[in-house]
Amino acid sequence: MRHNAESSFDMAKPIHLGMTPWSLRDTHTAQTLGRQAQLGESWGYQSFWLPEHHFTRGSAIPDPLLLLASVAALTTDMKLGTTSYLLPLRQPLLAAEQVAVLDQLSGGRLILGIGRGYAPQLFDAFGVERSRKRLLLKHCLDVMKDAWSGNAVGEGESKTSIAPLPYQQPHPPIWVAAFGPLALKQAGSLGCPYIASPMETIERLRSNLEIHGEACHEANLDVPDDVPIMRTMFCSEDTKRVAEVRDRLESESVNAARSVEGTQRATTIDDWSIVGEPAYVRELVKRYQEELGVTHLVVTRLRIGGLPTTDLEKSVALVAETLAR
Repeated sequence: MRHNAESSFDMAKPIHLGMTPWSLRDTHTAQTLGRQAQLGESWGYQSFWLPEHHFTRGSAIPDPLLLLASVAALTTDMKLGTTSYLLPLRQPLLAAEQVAVLDQLSGGRLILGIGRGYAPQLFDAFGVERSRKRLLLKHCLDVMKDAWSGNAVGEGESKTSIAPLPYQQPHPPIWVAAFGPLALKQAGSLGCPYIASPMETIERLRSNLEIHGEACHEANLDVPDDVPIMRTMFCSEDTKRVAEVRDRLESESVNAARSVEGTQRATTIDDWSIVGEPAYVRELVKRYQEELGVTHLVVTRLRIGGLPTTDLEKSVALVAETLAR
């Protein structure tokens, strides 16, 4: 069951540390992604994550499973995850086959994070009714789970079973990317962990976890033990560099977020990101563990222009070193 601030949360248990690429340039090059994943694995990162983005010039990732297959060949133990594999866009049997193939290819290292998508142009381009995205996600996931069980799925003479089945049985872990009450309730009704986006404040995370937990209970399901979040992170021992990054984030970001009650309030970068020197980063991560019971932390890239890629790489390495101390 989920831990909370009043529970005896075991701080001795190390947090699972995951990462997304710190550079999304040339993301369709196996060597570029593979190098980042290999370095991350050598630094102690336990998982490597890719989102799904369509029609985004310069940073589109339309097929995260295919890209993760290249990462699987270049890593050994690192888990491979999708932060938002968009089920409403997919034919369920084909998706079930593709997921099973990657899970077999990687020796059971896949974590499947699923999502619905939100951009109207995405649904228009793929001929999907946006209003049906939650129904389509549920239908697709139900068919995929049935297929992974080895059952014949379909109707009449079209019934068929897939091969191969996933390496992990009955299937890879499934997390749900959710933003907003309806999506959170759906994640809870499925009994799946909810993976939080990098832009949600600590206050919003607390509220979202409550909504998700209540939905689990309403569905007579246990609240998952895994509590994963994505966080924008930058860590450096250079005090001036940290101050510069914090100032730029404060000025370039939209520092107003809707509170739980729906009103506007000012926020600081500490509400939604982790930026600082090692001791500060360690303490803020500890806060997430103590207050929210976070078990998995996925380090996401810092989205500010002009910061050298070498600085981002050093930051990702230092985060791993810092949290291993």
